[in-house]
Parts: sequence; C-alpha cells; structure tokens
Amino acid sequence: MNPHAQRPAVAWTLDDAQAVSRFQALLRIPTMSRLDESDTDWAQFDSFIAALCDHYPASHEVLERELVAGHSLLYRWPGATAENPTVLMAHYDVVPATDDGWTHPPFAAELVDDGNEKQIWGRGTLDDKGALVAILEAVESMVAAGFQPAHDIYLSFGHNEETTGQGACAIVDLLQARGIRPALVIDEGGAVVTGIFPGVKAPIAVVGVSEKGITSVLLTVNQSGGHASTPPRMTATVRLARAITRVNSNRFPARFTDTNFEMIHTLGAHSSGPLRFIFMHARAFRLPLGALFGRLSDETSAMVRTTTAVTQLSGAQAANALPEQAKAVVNVRIAQGSTVAATLHHIRRSVRDPLVEISIEHPNEPSNVSPTTGPAWDLVRESVEATYPGTIVTPYVMLGASDSRHFTRISDHVYRFSPFEMSRDERGTLHAMNERIGVGTFLRGIEFFQRVIAAR
Repeated sequence: MNPHAQRPAVAWTLDDAQAVSRFQALLRIPTMSRLDESDTDWAQFDSFIAALCDHYPASHEVLERELVAGHSLLYRWPGATAENPTVLMAHYDVVPATDDGWTHPPFAAELVDDGNEKQIWGRGTLDDKGALVAILEAVESMVAAGFQPAHDIYLSFGHNEETTGQGACAIVDLLQARGIRPALVIDEGGAVVTGIFPGVKAPIAVVGVSEKGITSVLLTVNQSGGHASTPPRMTATVRLARAITRVNSNRFPARFTDTNFEMIHTLGAHSSGPLRFIFMHARAFRLPLGALFGRLSDETSAMVRTTTAVTQLSGAQAANALPEQAKAVVNVRIAQGSTVAATLHHIRRSVRDPLVEISIEHPNEPSNVSPTTGPAWDLVRESVEATYPGTIVTPYVMLGASDSRHFTRISDHVYRFSPFEMSRDERGTLHAMNERIGVGTFLRGIEFFQRVIAAR
C-alpha cells in the first residue's frame, strides 16, 4: 500500500507534526522492563507517566486515571452509559536495547527520510508505544472537540507486558471485581501486511481472534563436576545438548483449527493461480496444506503447530570446570487445540532421558477464540477497511503473547490488531535491532482508533 496515499477524511483535526513530536518524546524515555524487577529503572517509568500528563492535558482533565500494580495505567472515559464498554490496550514497557548494532540509537527516536518515506526509528515504535500514542492522540483530538462516547471507554496501558504481564492481570482483577464486562477489547497483535499468502497481492489485515499459549520449559541436568582436563564421556552439557537436539528435531505436528480454515478460505477467495482451488476447499486438502505451510515461511509454519525455541543456556562458572548443573530454557508457544499438559508430554517423550529434569514456569493455556461475526468484529473490520481501503481483513491465531490474554476472563470479544502497515523487514525488527515505523502508517493508526471510538 502506498504510504503517501491520501488519508481518509475524519471528523477530528490533528496536527501531524505535533503528533510525531510527542511520539518521539515518549520514545526517548527508556522504559525497559526486566524479568528481575530489581534491575528495572522505575524512575524512567515515573517520567513516562508524568510525560503523558504533560502531552495530553485535555485527556487527563476529562478521563479518570488509576495507577494499578505500581505502574500500570487504567483510564476511564465516561460515556453516555457505562454498559458495554470498550477497552483499548497497549503497553509502554519495551525490551532492553543498547546502541550496539543499531543504525540509529534505539532511544534517540530519530526521524529519518530514506527517499521513499519518513520513518521514526527507535525501540518501542512498533512494540508497543506506537499503539499507545496513537490511542492517546485519537482520544486527545476527540476530547478537545467535545466528543463524548456513547459507552464508557477504558484505556489499559500495562507496564510489564514484556516480562510477566502482571500489570494487565491486576487491571483485569480490578475490572472483574467491579462487575465490568467489556463488549470489545482491542490490543496489539496482527497488522497490515503483504506477501504472506500465496497468490494474494492485496494488503492483508490479520486480526488475532485468539493467541497461542505460552510457557517456559526448563531442561536441567545435575551431576558431579570436576576439572575439565578429565571429563567423563557424558558431561552435563553434552547430555543437555542431546536433549535440546531431540526436542528441536521432533517438531510438533501441524494441525489446522477452525480459525486457520477461515483465514485460508477468506484469503483464498482473493488468490490467483493453481492453489486457489485448494484454498477454497482447505478442509479436504489439510494434509498437503500442512506441508505447504511448513515450507512457506517460519510464520506460516508457526500458525499451524506448537513451536519450541531454546532461548537461554547456562553451564559452568569457569572455562576449565565441569558444570555441576547445565540448564536450558525452552520458550514454547502452544497451538490452539493443545494444552500445557499435552505439550509437556510431547517434550518428555522427545527427550527420553530420566537424568534430564523437565519442569515448567509461567504456564498459560491458549486463549479462547473470539467470534468473527457480530457488532464487535464488524466494527474492527469496518474500521480497518475505512482506514486502509482495499485491504482484506482476516482472522488468525496470534503467534505471540499479549496482555489481552488476561482480558478473555471478562470479555468474549478480544481482538489483537496493531493498526499499522508492517513490511517483512519491519516485522523482523520486533525485539531486535533497528525497530522503526513509517510516519504515514503511524498517523493512519490514529485514524483507526478515532473511528473505533466514534462508533462506540
């Protein structure tokens, strides 16, 4: 989609340059969350919260604000009625980053013109301050115009989504205790993308109607240490390496869910070439489609199976010492239709070694599936189509984990969509170096939220 295409007309004026400037200012505050919260610089989080008050004075005059779990933010914009409220979500913590390897420093928020379009570079542009700022820009412009929503609007901004998500969990606890059941929840997730589905040239907006479960599986080997000059044939690290290899080589089988089939059918109707017939009759061709999805890309492979990724390793404390304990952390994303227990059983059967201890931390089951019919879904779809004309909207199962998984306790209509265009290269910068967002798509994200709010 042309980033310079004329943006659809909306009823609320917005100073684009000022919106970009405010975004840059908030990106420059390094709100890096860490699993060990004693290592977190909470002063930066306090600065961010204070900056929101400075940048969005009209919103902070009209909306009620609560601090939850220390640094998470819950706003309530009173509507004509408190019934059937909407929750717009984002998080303002970011994964750690240093200047090493970045073309532009991660917390400089530089505005760069590469000759095609202007982009803002920085940690958090896509994940997830971009959505947070877009929400606040939409709210501020509408509050300043005197708009009042028909139903209450809540803004839920988590402070530790990148680690434990306990801030969002505490917000849900609070809303649940008050008997609040949202009619619509929108959080980060899918985006407007191209080139992800064979034969489809039009932009595709993938909207998460569910998300995979997530857990950490720990593989631990304990045995006697000693000097590295006289090693046994099977050291703790060798045994651990064998276990890792077995897990990695024994992939989980591909299985299609109803959401997978709906996505394939939706996109297949817009595809061309010999695969169109197969896509339109996906249930009858599930076996060859499973093989196809496994080969197309890492993304499509992950759509149809539980995945494992070894992310952390530890061994001896010295280069010349045998480790008394070797440990690996396996990040597991559990597919719809499976469970934490079934996943653990598969991994145990793959390892086949009683000397490798297998345990889990922070288990989360796959979330419930939100419907793709009805007023909530229609509003999301219509808002996307109005903001990005010519885009195909499809449901999908989100591969990552988000704070919205907690909201499935209190709402049946939880959708995961970041209203931005993201190229393959840009998606590759999530949790990596050189994260950036186009200015044009950031501004259209604001329009998306304006449309959602106006309809609520």
